[in-house]
Amino acid sequence: MKEKNISQYKLIKDYHISNGQLDRLRKNANVNTYTLNQLCKIPDCRLEDIAEYVEDDEPAGW
Repeated sequence: MKEKNISQYKLIKDYHISNGQLDRLRKNANVNTYTLNQLCKIPDCRLEDIAEYVEDDEPAGW
């Protein structure tokens, strides 16, 4: 986002990404796939450019 000059303020005001979703990203909490899709569309990048899969230590509980 820095390379494309897209600030958190711009994500909220211009692209309507909720502050709550951005807060979850900052805290490495759960983020929905819609938000990830939007964050990829804005700077025209791929998911692996903005996210990394890290396996939980806890079992999935299926």
